[in-house]
Amino acid sequence: MSTTINKEEIQKFSKLADEWWDVNGKFKPLHMFNPIRIEYITENIKKYYKIKSNKSNSLEGLKILDIGCGGGLISEPMARLGAKVTGIDASEKNIEVAKLHSKKSDLQINYLSCSPENLNDLNEYDVILNLEIVEHVENVNFYINSCYKLLKNKGLMFTATLNRTLTSYIKAIIGAEYILRWLPIGTHDWNKFIKPEELEKTLSQQKFLTVDIRGMKFNPFSKKWKISSDLSVNYIISSFKS
Repeated sequence: MSTTINKEEIQKFSKLADEWWDVNGKFKPLHMFNPIRIEYITENIKKYYKIKSNKSNSLEGLKILDIGCGGGLISEPMARLGAKVTGIDASEKNIEVAKLHSKKSDLQINYLSCSPENLNDLNEYDVILNLEIVEHVENVNFYINSCYKLLKNKGLMFTATLNRTLTSYIKAIIGAEYILRWLPIGTHDWNKFIKPEELEKTLSQQKFLTVDIRGMKFNPFSKKWKISSDLSVNYIISSFKS
């Protein structure tokens, strides 16, 4: 049976699970990255579903699936905005951390330790989040196909990953892992990075239509991320199930 699980990748992140919510720990880059991801995702969800409200419960009524949720860094903000969130991760330790933190935060999130192909919620979700996950899965085509089955007709999906360029090798591997030590050495395999045109082709083959594609760029002076037209390192594609 086909699987999206890469056991080495799961073990790698399981070892770091206790640090998910430490803003100065191994996941510090994700905590820095989170505000711009949340802003982009919520704005595009509202635009796509024609939601005009800016209230704290503006995503109420939407069912969101966060795949590779880790400790819940995206699941929790989505739940605070009123969405009904399911977070899944192949690492049981990640899910344990996510459950504990959501309980402390008094948030109702359905956390499950599984991969998307093993989830039976067919045609269930309005939105699927694939954030920094496709570069860690075993079979990208099978993974995207599994997402397609879980998404409602015309449902929206966000796929964020890293481009396979010389710039990304310098910044995401040499810079982030070896020089700045933002991430443990070996966190990423540059050969698994995916070019935007490759990902768009895969999405199209699996009957997704691209709505928008944007780069995300780090400003070393302000220490903040911003949305950019530069796709050379980090980028995110929003697409819908056709």
